[in-house]
Amino acid sequence: MTDDLLWRQIKAMPAFRGLLRAVEAKFYDDLPLPEPTLDLGCGDGHFASETFGRPLSAGADPWWRPLKEARDRRAYLVSAQADGARLPFPTGYFACAVSNSVLEHIPDVESVLVDLNRVLQPGARFIFCSPSEHFLEFLSISRFLRRVGLRPLAETYERFFNRISRHHHCDSPQVWRERLGRAGFDVERCWYYFSPGAHRALEWGHYLGLPSAICKALFGRWILWPSRANLWLTEKLLRRYYEEGEQEKGAYVFFVTRKVS
Repeated sequence: MTDDLLWRQIKAMPAFRGLLRAVEAKFYDDLPLPEPTLDLGCGDGHFASETFGRPLSAGADPWWRPLKEARDRRAYLVSAQADGARLPFPTGYFACAVSNSVLEHIPDVESVLVDLNRVLQPGARFIFCSPSEHFLEFLSISRFLRRVGLRPLAETYERFFNRISRHHHCDSPQVWRERLGRAGFDVERCWYYFSPGAHRALEWGHYLGLPSAICKALFGRWILWPSRANLWLTEKLLRRYYEEGEQEKGAYVFFVTRKVS
């Protein structure tokens, strides 16, 4: 097992989440993040601390407890507890912004995009990712239910999975282009990732990851014994999905956008 992004993620969090974060982290290899950079919806700072190799200028999140973890990790020079639609930063301050798997959880996402546009410099990049329009159709249980003619039950399962994932948006690139355009952003490029096989690993990981949730509640960490001996099989099973890269159709979509000057 190499000490790469996959290992750094799965040794610290449930496997399904670690796989997704590791795949997303790879996409930043060729994306410069000029300072000052804002991490919008930064959470506990784990993704930033394992991905970018340096503290980013600022992280903003509405929840205090994960922000405290981000401060302990020293993932950001400044951590701000803030609503994304009312960011406590000057107009035109940031040269770049990132938001990793956050916007899908925000009901009024357009208000957040508008205020993010305000705090960015003209021409600044905004990089983010979100579940795509294929997220629900790739779920293995609902696909099986549809195949055997139980469409209403499949739709019920999809609503359930969206609810436990706290998703308000699973949208196509075109829907996002229109939404971003209204907020003052152009899409430079975007691509799908996470194949049906990778998505199966994520779906079943939600259920098989229950011991990790118990461990987190009792001991404050997802993985009690994060050793190579303990995680070798997990790494072996997930490695091929980590190495997949871009997909023609994927459960998620990654965007590189720019504030219109």
